[in-house]
Amino acid sequence: MPRHAIEANFDGLVGPTHNYAGLSWGNVASRSNVHAVANPREAALQGLQKMKRLAGRGYVQGILPPHERPHIPTLKALGFTGSDADILKAVAEQNPVVLAAVASASSMWTANAATVSASADTADHRVHFTPANLSAKFHRSIEHVVTGRALGSIFSDEAYFAHHKALPSVSQFGDEGAANHTRLCASHGAPGVELFVYGQAAFDESRPAPVRFPARQTLEASQAIARLHGLTDNHVVFAQQNPAAIDSGVFHNDVIAVGNGNVLFYHEQAFLDEKRLLADVRARLHGAELQAIKVMESDVPLSDAVASYLFNSQLLSTPEGGMMLAVPGECREIASVSNFLDGLVAAGGPITSVEVFDVKQSMRNGGGPACLRLRVALMDDELNAMHQGVLMDDALFERLSIWVQGHYRDELSQADLADPMLLEESRHALDELTGILGLGSIYDFQR
Repeated sequence: MPRHAIEANFDGLVGPTHNYAGLSWGNVASRSNVHAVANPREAALQGLQKMKRLAGRGYVQGILPPHERPHIPTLKALGFTGSDADILKAVAEQNPVVLAAVASASSMWTANAATVSASADTADHRVHFTPANLSAKFHRSIEHVVTGRALGSIFSDEAYFAHHKALPSVSQFGDEGAANHTRLCASHGAPGVELFVYGQAAFDESRPAPVRFPARQTLEASQAIARLHGLTDNHVVFAQQNPAAIDSGVFHNDVIAVGNGNVLFYHEQAFLDEKRLLADVRARLHGAELQAIKVMESDVPLSDAVASYLFNSQLLSTPEGGMMLAVPGECREIASVSNFLDGLVAAGGPITSVEVFDVKQSMRNGGGPACLRLRVALMDDELNAMHQGVLMDDALFERLSIWVQGHYRDELSQADLADPMLLEESRHALDELTGILGLGSIYDFQR
């Protein structure tokens, strides 16, 4: 009989340098809002409200901290010298795009933080973590070190948790973390199947691949993570994302598909070989019956799905036995999507309710509710073994809200990134945050 387990969601807390630099080629929302003035305070408070709302509904809700930005160690590695202020001034004058990259608050999207395998699936029956190398984008490729430190601090008990280093940071092993990974199962404590979705096979140029936008996840990276995590063939399915969807702005699989329990909710253009994927999942679902909900192009055009981030929603089991779809507000602003959602609930299937969350600051930079969270399936003893200081409750919400109000600016433009005071403000805030969360010294400036 399966042991009792829950799925914890760890949201990224938006950082003090949240801005719109349009750094993500292939992410339509990110590019369309380039150079707009951002509101870091509002973004962080929106994220906290989302976390509190879900925690209040009884979900186990954790927090992953933002990263130090602008990241001076990266600039020093690129040859910039002098004081911190000198370095910021020089890079702003010589290469402002690099400054925008090292100042990005993109670690807020923790769906890209790591790939996590549940202990019910792994050979050693521990929860396994591999930080994503995010090698497709320079501004994200510098995240994995601090991500690994944070995850190691939260999940430190080696009897329950295993941590791996990020894969080699080269295009052939490009890894985007849980944004291209979904676990399907009868229950969170039961053996499941881990679905890895890749954009292309890096070492086989004869295989289909996108031509307009890059495929960020490779088959080779997905296979390597499965090996590191000790996943046998009966717990793994590898499937290719539809290259045409990638070229339409679907940069990650979680922009066109989401799964929970035994339900896979996806657009008809999501996968290159849908029939094979469904057959492979059904063959490995360990006694559970897969419920596949396919959204047709005629009901929701792919362009509307991308604009609304319909599939970049959280699909969560409810105490009543159904599932709730947590969608961004944009889903109610696009008629085809809103009408589909009403019909979906009325149809009486596994998705029994839809709730709207305001994450506009994140959406304008290309990330919806699902981008903001990393899912971790935990048995009861594993939940007790992890660090409890990052779990959301009313007291932590109040403390972090006050912290944000005291440290975050309400306006931030590209010109502000070179301000040495912004760096000092950010470091002071993060130093205080690690104390609030009890994480220890995870940042370079603390070491």
